[in-house]
Amino acid sequence: MGDAAEPGVCTHSSGNHAQAVALAAKRRGVPAYIVMPDNAPRIKVQGVIGHGAEITFCEPTLRARIATAESVLERTGATFIHPFDNPHVIAGQGTAALELIQEVGSLDAVMAPIGGGGLLSGTSITIRRLVPNALIFGVEPTGADDAARSLAAGELIPQTNPDTICDGLLTSLGETTWPILRDHLEDIVTVSDEEVLQAMRLLHDHLGMVIEPSGATCLAAVLKPEFKELEGIGRIGIILSGGNVDPESLPF
Repeated sequence: MGDAAEPGVCTHSSGNHAQAVALAAKRRGVPAYIVMPDNAPRIKVQGVIGHGAEITFCEPTLRARIATAESVLERTGATFIHPFDNPHVIAGQGTAALELIQEVGSLDAVMAPIGGGGLLSGTSITIRRLVPNALIFGVEPTGADDAARSLAAGELIPQTNPDTICDGLLTSLGETTWPILRDHLEDIVTVSDEEVLQAMRLLHDHLGMVIEPSGATCLAAVLKPEFKELEGIGRIGIILSGGNVDPESLPF
């Protein structure tokens, strides 16, 4: 158990990584300082507060997140934990794919959402090791398609002015995640917000699952008639990357 006087850890996140860092810090007995956009879903804010972290709100832009985090770091002396461009975070997120393979066995294709690329980078590394011949696809909203544009251009193109309901997928790829995705992905599929809402509705109505917009992107891609690359593929694994949506304000 750490000393409560330790400087602690700091990150910026719209909510999922924020909750993970807050919980890890709580278990280690160190302070956690979380920078969150002021439009973050209430359920994510409550999750962070529930783990005892201190939240500093900022404007919902990457520039504001970074500037606010720098201010918090200067004030607290905390260690910064990058939400995706960190090898340890990537490795941790890759365990989702590991658990998927352990539970269901070999797959012919695997899909995960793309925001900063940490989850899909970890997924790519894990799948290439465990199921070398499986196809790996990324999915992102059309209103935040920097990864798709980067893959098409063969160079990193930063995210600018994202506009999507998928609040967890608004950030740009990082210097660590971009080359991993560039070298491992078969393709990146983009989905509209309406297609995401349809996928959320299907999961809710047929499986009783409440999945946040970012987490429903992969199912939206599978249901997309234009996504021809999955035709003839046997077993497809998709990662539903979060259920943090306010139940009283479901967007469908």
